[in-house]
Amino acid sequence: MRFDGKDSCPPYLLMNGSKFNTAGSSLVPLGAGDIIDRAVRFYRKHFATLVLIAAPPVIIGTVLSVVWLQIARQIFFTSGYSQVETTLYVFFTFLGTIIIWFAQTVTTFTVMGGASRNFVRHLLFDEPISFAATYRNVRERLAGLLLSSALIVAILGVLGIIAFYICLLIATILISLTMLFLSMLPPIAFILSVVFGVATLAAAYWLFCLLASRFAYVPQVMLVEEQGVFASIGRSMSLASGNVKRFAALLAFTTLAAYSALAILYIPLGWYAWYQGVEFFSFDNAAVPAWLEISQQLIWQASFVIMSPVWMIGLCLLYVDERVRHEGYDIELLAAANMGDIPDVPSSYVNPLQPALGSIKPVEAVAAVENTGSMLGLK
Repeated sequence: MRFDGKDSCPPYLLMNGSKFNTAGSSLVPLGAGDIIDRAVRFYRKHFATLVLIAAPPVIIGTVLSVVWLQIARQIFFTSGYSQVETTLYVFFTFLGTIIIWFAQTVTTFTVMGGASRNFVRHLLFDEPISFAATYRNVRERLAGLLLSSALIVAILGVLGIIAFYICLLIATILISLTMLFLSMLPPIAFILSVVFGVATLAAAYWLFCLLASRFAYVPQVMLVEEQGVFASIGRSMSLASGNVKRFAALLAFTTLAAYSALAILYIPLGWYAWYQGVEFFSFDNAAVPAWLEISQQLIWQASFVIMSPVWMIGLCLLYVDERVRHEGYDIELLAAANMGDIPDVPSSYVNPLQPALGSIKPVEAVAAVENTGSMLGLK
């Protein structure tokens, strides 16, 4: 497939509605708002396919969560509802939630890697986004994706807990000192305490995003550039420099959207449970009916499967945009479309150039689409 720059052009090689040319034009780097806007528009355009791609890990996690809750009830709430049984029930369900969350997050990252290659091929060749292509990509690099995803989730989990507790300790010290020295001025002490609390919470979030953004592109690097696990981690760290603001904005948007979806679904459920006489503020876990626990799990997982594609698309857009910013990826894509892949070099040499798209399995490209007048071909 070749492009002459006049009649056809891959959908990503567009700038302000005009076709790419080799006279110095390239893509305008995307800001945080651009990333979110394009992710949402792309999600709306391919809603059914993307939800179908994201659904299997979430469905499996939902089934395991419901089964775990029922097992816990059968074990601990058979003969009575003593304090010891309730405590054991809480510990057992918490342990199960952590294990299932870890496994579900790892599999979601794994699927994200397969989808990223499908996404880049869509940008380059306008190949359709499909369930089959995504999971075919996952199958071909399954072991590496699972290992890298497990490492990322474990590392970020530990670092996130450390960052949170460090900022919590700092907030406690600052608030305590404020209350001590301004005890004679309660309103001012209260206002400063709130300011310190919000500031440390924001600092904890920023610190987590600073750490997490360094691992954001590992699945994409593995599938798009055909790198190994540890090489992908190193490549992601070097590529992610300067993307903290956009990563933080994308994470905040998807989190708020997910909790908004939760609120919309939880409020009717809460009204119905209140009508049925459920005591929400009771510390007795046995008083919460099984149907309510199962419904809460289903609602949480439903919101996750609805919003996770936006996160996946956003990270793929960030990855492509970072390569455009640092490596002229738009020009590389055009060169790959016209001249083929970068030739292999001897194993004793280090190739400073990364492939536009590593070849796991050659796929025959489809014909390019006409100019849509929109960057990334999104409407």
